[in-house]
Amino acid sequence: MNKIGLVLLALVLTLAAGSSMLFVVSERQFGVVYQLGQIQHVVTEPGLHFKMPPPFQNVVYLDKRLLTLETTDTEPMLTAERQRVVIDWFVRWRISDPSAYIRNVGLDEGAGAMLMNRVVRNAFQEEVNKRTVRELLSTRREELMADVQRQVLQAVRGAERPWGIDVADVRITRIDFAETITRSVFQRMEAERLRVANELRATGFADGEAIRADADRQREVILAEAFREAQKIKGQADAEASRIYSEVFGRDPAFAQFWRSLEAYRASFNSKSDIMVLDPSSEFFKGMRGSAPASR
Repeated sequence: MNKIGLVLLALVLTLAAGSSMLFVVSERQFGVVYQLGQIQHVVTEPGLHFKMPPPFQNVVYLDKRLLTLETTDTEPMLTAERQRVVIDWFVRWRISDPSAYIRNVGLDEGAGAMLMNRVVRNAFQEEVNKRTVRELLSTRREELMADVQRQVLQAVRGAERPWGIDVADVRITRIDFAETITRSVFQRMEAERLRVANELRATGFADGEAIRADADRQREVILAEAFREAQKIKGQADAEASRIYSEVFGRDPAFAQFWRSLEAYRASFNSKSDIMVLDPSSEFFKGMRGSAPASR
């Protein structure tokens, strides 16, 4: 039993030692082999590789893919005409020389991104200072990105301490005025729209008053014309009635006198509360005393 345990223990130790001497590098990585704290060699080919067991050798991995660095601050930059603008950008970069990268930048991709952000920011500030807002937005935008990429490449490929980095592309995603300027522009636009709205309301109110005044005038004209026409028709009717009465009364004077008496009675006894004191023998009651008008 003890022999079997010793064999198993030896087998486990052998497997552990063997596994510590193997490492796998994927197609997306560099494998940097250190020996006693110094870079021994860099493995660029993917696959299974051998090394000495720790602490003699160990492996650090770096990403060999194309990486993206995006702007993280919104601090305005000054243009040639002293306008404050905010630029959003991104940079595509990769580690081209792992040994130089580790010696001069850091042990991981984050260190390179932090240094790259500062260099790109300074390059943009320098190039933006040379251009106007119009040039940034249209005519010289491509030139700006090319000049920034050129400056960044000069910085990372320094003769004394190269970073081991290659910059594939620099692109601008947004150019806008600073928030204070944008707010001021929006306030002016709002004030202008409010002025136009008030002007339109005032114009509409004045037009409404004019329409109402014209409608009232037309109403008065129509009523006056209608009243005039009614009076005209009434006058014509009264004249025609008078003509007919005259013609009829002219044919029979006695009937005319009798009719006038009836009209007088109707007007006199219009109200039940009226009181009249008259002489029965007066001419007023002649039509009521039973004397019929003479026949024709």
